[in-house]
Amino acid sequence: MEWLFDPAIWAGLLTLVVLEIVLGIDNLIFIAILADKLPPHQRDRARLIGLSLAMLMRLGLLTIVSWLVTLTTPLFSLGPLSFSGRDLILLMGGLFLLFKATTELHERLEGVTHTQSESKAYAAFGAVVAQIVVLDAVFSLDAVITAVGMVDELGVMMAAVIISIGVMILASKALTRFVNAHPTVVVLCLSFLLMIGLSLVAEGLGFHIPKGYLYAAIGFSILIEALNQFARRNSLKHEARVPLRERTAERVLRLMGSRKRGVAAAEEPDAQAPQEAFALEERNMVSGVLALGERSIRSVMTPRSELSWVDLDDDPAAILRQLQDTPHSQLPVCRGELENMLGIARTKDLIAGLALRQGILESGEGSPLRAAIVLPDTAGVLRAIEILQRAHGQPVLVTDEYGVVQGLLTPVDILEAIAGEFPDEDEQPAIQAKAAGEWEASGSADLRQLEQVLETDALVGEGSEYTSLAGFLLARFEGFPEAGQHIELDGLRFEILAVEERRIVSVAIRRIAEPVAADAAS
Repeated sequence: MEWLFDPAIWAGLLTLVVLEIVLGIDNLIFIAILADKLPPHQRDRARLIGLSLAMLMRLGLLTIVSWLVTLTTPLFSLGPLSFSGRDLILLMGGLFLLFKATTELHERLEGVTHTQSESKAYAAFGAVVAQIVVLDAVFSLDAVITAVGMVDELGVMMAAVIISIGVMILASKALTRFVNAHPTVVVLCLSFLLMIGLSLVAEGLGFHIPKGYLYAAIGFSILIEALNQFARRNSLKHEARVPLRERTAERVLRLMGSRKRGVAAAEEPDAQAPQEAFALEERNMVSGVLALGERSIRSVMTPRSELSWVDLDDDPAAILRQLQDTPHSQLPVCRGELENMLGIARTKDLIAGLALRQGILESGEGSPLRAAIVLPDTAGVLRAIEILQRAHGQPVLVTDEYGVVQGLLTPVDILEAIAGEFPDEDEQPAIQAKAAGEWEASGSADLRQLEQVLETDALVGEGSEYTSLAGFLLARFEGFPEAGQHIELDGLRFEILAVEERRIVSVAIRRIAEPVAADAAS
């Protein structure tokens, strides 16, 4: 028992434990890969049984140290090469390692057996355990020879083996979980096994490769992969700061193809595939749906300047002519001005009242007027859709914080925000194509719809308060523009065609040869 108090014994034990663990790292890597072939409920048991059998085998090898020493005696020769028992074990183990690592790499890269599905084919439990034991036998020889060369006491050798195997059992599950969660780490580990297998073959053929070279290469590769994992984690943290809705919409639109002209083709050669799979109209509609939650009511409503309404102060004959000419089925009814709102009425009821009674009842039984549904312009589009679903076809008035009517919202306005404009009989399309690469747009044209037509992403700015082409242009001119003035942006030229009562009426848009980086106003 005196050896228990010998510092040299404890120093040798500690050093041997560290070396045994270091020498077992490559073994752990391969065990992690082999265990992944089993059903999840069998993996821990396979690791425990395989490493336990390996420990028993190492302890058995340690008890026949004299036999291990004789393994270096040449058994036969082939030309200049002589082979001992140790050489044959190393050679066969290295070839086995090269074969398994190569097949694993092939399966990982080609996706042969590592697809995630309910019908995944798992390996047999006994076969995996046998491979773990055989693999550990290859590495056990190196570890046992190292132990024999470092320590003289058999008890110290066995204690070091038991401690190192215990550490390997505890670390194998965590290592397996980490390796399986990072595909690039799996490929890196398999490349380590290829390198180790090659070194074992070289050792078996009599060419000694210093282990320091292997560990230096492995350590450097692990350092680079650690930096890569840190960079990826930081990238995911940065991406997580972007709202999930925005990230989802961006990915969906990227899969369907870029809306910007020439971007997809310039970035990747196979970008034509999504262009053919999804038509431009389909991508625009999907974009419209995904953007609904971000839009304000002001961007989809019919603005006040285009609103049709009935003034009861007008002559009944004039009102009747207005109702006969209007394409709208419901109209706001006011007296004198739009803010003096009496209610909403169906056009046919107003015509019947004028025809039968020569007037419109403002209240009481038989009045065609219904109370207006009012929504503030600060509400979102999704909230407006909810209100419209309960309105039974009645339009919704949109007001600002002072109660001033800003516009009118109908289900058709929501549909236009998704699928594009549906002009009434008395309206012209807000955006008209004049020739290839040339358009004429109304100042009230919706910016998002205009982006889709022009195939650009440069019009709708983050946090911008304007929603129309006129608002976009007014934000870029220092003063109120006159007819003939123009700006150039993102390869497009916007020229003012007509201005009326402090309002931009129409704009000519033309695609120019080269995009202009900065706005140029003149």
